Amino acid sequence: MSRPVSRVLTLLELLQAGGVRTVAELAGRLGVGERTVRRYVDHLVDLDVPVESVRGRYGGYRLAPGHRIPPLMLTDDEALAVLLGLVAGRRAGITGAAGTAAETAAAKIRRVLPERLRHRLDAVLDSLAFTSAPQEPPAPDAAVLLPLADAVRHRRPVAIRYTGGSGKGGERTLYPYGLVAHAGRWYVTGRDLSVAEDRTFRLDRVAGARVLPGTFAPPPGPGPAERVLTALATAPYRHEVTVRVRGTAEEVRALLPGSVAVVAAEADGGEPGRAGAADGPWCRVEIRAERLDWLPGVLASLDRPFVVERPDELRGLVADLADRLRDAARHTPPHGGRRTADHGRAMAGMKGGGATGEG
Repeated sequence: MSRPVSRVLTLLELLQAGGVRTVAELAGRLGVGERTVRRYVDHLVDLDVPVESVRGRYGGYRLAPGHRIPPLMLTDDEALAVLLGLVAGRRAGITGAAGTAAETAAAKIRRVLPERLRHRLDAVLDSLAFTSAPQEPPAPDAAVLLPLADAVRHRRPVAIRYTGGSGKGGERTLYPYGLVAHAGRWYVTGRDLSVAEDRTFRLDRVAGARVLPGTFAPPPGPGPAERVLTALATAPYRHEVTVRVRGTAEEVRALLPGSVAVVAAEADGGEPGRAGAADGPWCRVEIRAERLDWLPGVLASLDRPFVVERPDELRGLVADLADRLRDAARHTPPHGGRRTADHGRAMAGMKGGGATGEG
C-alpha cells in the first residue's frame, strides 16, 4: 500500500474514534502538513465518507451521519471483540438479526483482516468450547426490532401484527415499555390498548410494527425485565402451586429464577400454628407448571423449611422424594473396603480437576 493511501486510511481511523479533530492534531499524528491533511479529507469525501468541517476556534473535522456505512477501521482487540460478540450472540439466540446476517457480517470482517490476525482469531474460535447447548429460536426481524426500539425510546405508541400461540392473529396497539432478551428470545412488554392491560409479546411472533403519532408516559413500578419475568412466571399452566418458605422475599428470590416463581413477603411473617416471629420471616411462593415431578427437588435444594399449600399431589411427591433419599442414605456401598477406597480416590481425583496421566 502506498504511503498516501495508508495515511488516508489512518485519517479515517482517527476520525472514527469520535469527536472533532483539529487540522494541527491530524497533521501531527500523520506526520504531514496541514494542506496535505485537507487533501486527504477531500479523498475521503470523494469516496462518499461523510466528513464535515467544523468552524471556529476549536474547529476541525469530524465524521457525520451518512447514507451508508463508511469503511470501518478496527484494531486487533476491536476485531476480536466483534467476532466473539457475533459468535456468542448467535449461540445465545440474542443476535438481533437473522443467522445468515450474523454469519455474513463475521465473514466480511475476517475477509479483510491481515493474515497474521486472521490466523490468530481463527485459533481462538477453533479452540473455544461452550458449556451450554446453542439456542436456535427465531431471531427478531430488523423491520420489527428497529421500529419497536424507536417507539420505546421516544415513548410513542406502536401498531403490531401479532400471532399468538393458538395461531390466532390480529393487529394490536401497544404502549411499549421496553425490549427484553431472555433465555434466547426477545420480548416487548407494554400496555395493550385493545384490552387495557399490560401484556408481553414475543418478537418472533410479530409480523410487522408501525410507529403511531402521539406519546405516552410509562407507569411507575417494575422495569421491563421484571415485568417480562413476572409475565412468564404467571402464564397459564396445568398446575398452580403455592408454597410457603421460611426466609425473606429477597433471600428466596435469590434461590428461584424470576421467570419460574413469584415471591412475596408474608404480612404476619410467621407460619400458622407456630410461634410466628420467633421462627423468623416467611414468604409465599407461587409457581405455574405443566408438570410437578421436578418441583420436589427444587424445594429440597432451597435448604429451608417450607410448607406446601397446594396442590395436594405435590405433598405426595415431596414425601416420596424424602423416602427415596432416606433409603439411599441407609445403604452401604457393595464389596466393602477396597472398592470404597478406590471410589474415594477416584472422587478425590475428580474434585482436583480430573484424571491425571503422563505427558
